[in-house]
Amino acid sequence: MSFPQVVAVKPDSPAHRAGVLIGDSLTTINGEQPRDVIRYQLLVDEPELAIEIDRGGLSRTLEISKRSGEPLGIEVQSAVFDQIRTCDNHCSFCFIYQLPPGMRRSLYLKDDDYRLSFLYGNFTTLTRFTEADLERVITENLSPLYVSIHATDRAKRSELLRNRRGATSLRWLRALLDAGVEVHGQVVVCPGVNDGPVLSDTLVGVLDEYPELVSLAVVPLGVSDHSNEPEMRFHTAGEAAAVIDEVEAWQDLYLAALGRRLVYAADEYYLLADRPFPPAETYEGFAMHEDGIGMARTFEAEFTGLTDRAVTPAAGFFSWVDGAPAEGYRAVRLASVPDHHGCGAATSAQPVQLRSREDRPVQLRSREDRPIQLRSGTDGERERDRPIGVLTGTYGARVLEPLIASLQRSDVRVVPVENRFFGGNIGVTGLLVGSDIARQLEDEPAGHRYLLPDVCLSGGVFLDGSTPEELPRPVEIVGTDGISLRAALERSGPARS
Repeated sequence: MSFPQVVAVKPDSPAHRAGVLIGDSLTTINGEQPRDVIRYQLLVDEPELAIEIDRGGLSRTLEISKRSGEPLGIEVQSAVFDQIRTCDNHCSFCFIYQLPPGMRRSLYLKDDDYRLSFLYGNFTTLTRFTEADLERVITENLSPLYVSIHATDRAKRSELLRNRRGATSLRWLRALLDAGVEVHGQVVVCPGVNDGPVLSDTLVGVLDEYPELVSLAVVPLGVSDHSNEPEMRFHTAGEAAAVIDEVEAWQDLYLAALGRRLVYAADEYYLLADRPFPPAETYEGFAMHEDGIGMARTFEAEFTGLTDRAVTPAAGFFSWVDGAPAEGYRAVRLASVPDHHGCGAATSAQPVQLRSREDRPVQLRSREDRPIQLRSGTDGERERDRPIGVLTGTYGARVLEPLIASLQRSDVRVVPVENRFFGGNIGVTGLLVGSDIARQLEDEPAGHRYLLPDVCLSGGVFLDGSTPEELPRPVEIVGTDGISLRAALERSGPARS
């Protein structure tokens, strides 16, 4: 187990006043060595702290007095200080097995750690969950958790996970629900494997065995060109429609039996089946927005002004914990950018400051070697008459196009970007990479404004390791919500009626 290392200290915080420095290792807090940022947070909430630090091989103890619950003012280098619990399943539909080679190492980490489920909304199968884990979840109230179910039939679930513990590990789901832990579930539907009668049986099983689930997301299988599983294939339009019909029929049954719909089909199913999205009120608060459930309706409400704030709910403990880093999980999309709703959106009127991996300011330059800037705010009157291209994935384009058309503005167009990096049926905007965006921009006219949603970035870097300053055209990073896009469009061209 490693010690938490300090990577940032907030000015004028208790830690700063006590002399904590970047690079210090926190060996103990009140005599205890924390194993993760969850325990760290509980320890530093105390008003009187004795923190033993290691600084360059020398040990010293700092005595800190502060108000109870006052943030200590430290950010540490990782969320887990002992070893992350990796996944021992071998699911044929696992997307990590479908990643192309050459990406950064952290993307290939296949975790099944309930702590990351609590911290960041990652899904866990519970196949490595233990009695000690259950005790900790209950005593420390680690809720909500996110559980991959896939099938409630024990044999089928074991087959899907390629792990014999898949047949028994749902007992932990029952134990969590018995303890009052809030749990959200997920079913990844693989055509010909766990759709049709198996999906129906799963939804029966949820009602019979796990009716306390807060929500259940039914999402389609994603297949990249790098999959080595021949039985894993795309949904047909008919199969997508059948999943929608099954889910909506069960929504009615759940509503009658439980007073809530509980199960929801991902937006992608409605796009695949070419059906309209359900009304916003049927999503009952958008509990599974991060899993692609109701994204189109929330975006529509934001873009059309039906709401004056982004609907996207904060997911996971990281939305408020002091000191929990996001890197590798829910990383800040652009560093040093003010955020109006907690989702890393670039909304400031100041230039966006990107930094290199060595934490040096990046001087952005065009292909013609002229300095350029990425901006999140206004660039004065020069923006007023410049045509706008809104970059998005192929699925995002189908959502955006009718909304942009409703503006009746000839100066704004949607620019779909085909995902060739992953290939297959991957069309979500969040998996766009710099090489695909660059290829698209090469064929786009110079001098236009190009708006890029921040969901493509993690810490200012695309999944393929490239950065926005390497693109052949300057881009403006905007928040991945309708309010941010609407604000960016209203900074140029005619005002919307």
